[in-house]
Amino acid sequence: MKWKVLSSEYLFYDEWLKARKETCERPDGKIIDPYYILDYANWVCGVGITEDEQVVLIKQYRHALGEVCIEVPGGCVDKSDKDFETAVRREMKEETGYVFKDAEYLGYTSPNAAANSNMMHLFLLKGGVKEHEQSLDSNEDIQVFLVPLDDLFNMVLERKIHAAMHISAVMLALHKLGRMEVK
Repeated sequence: MKWKVLSSEYLFYDEWLKARKETCERPDGKIIDPYYILDYANWVCGVGITEDEQVVLIKQYRHALGEVCIEVPGGCVDKSDKDFETAVRREMKEETGYVFKDAEYLGYTSPNAAANSNMMHLFLLKGGVKEHEQSLDSNEDIQVFLVPLDDLFNMVLERKIHAAMHISAVMLALHKLGRMEVK
């Protein structure tokens, strides 16, 4: 089922986004031309839980949707990050000011397997304490707020959290915590 890449060229190459066009051949011989791929850095996000079982969430405007969205904190993996856990801890500290005693890797998800080449790496962080002020990038405007852990699943069901990758993180975290049983 895997395709053979016959040619590949970058149409756009920037720090945050790279777009390429490929010509591919399927196993049955059919040529797919063009096939467009978006290359982003890998991303991380984390469901952060404080010592008193509050979940650290953020609100920020997402211009592509034209909406203020509720999300779990996260962002790009920087070249200076030694691993995904380092990246998620850095993002949590920068966006929220919270640091966490424990971090557990929950796996990864594809933002869009048809067009994006990167992955979102998901974490459950526990024992959170606010130790710092936010340290936001110049284009970030993020509001931090806490919700009881018991309210998190309902926020997904009520579509208050609607970014698919963030929902994946929430569901895997709740399952890991034994707050959601698979039947």
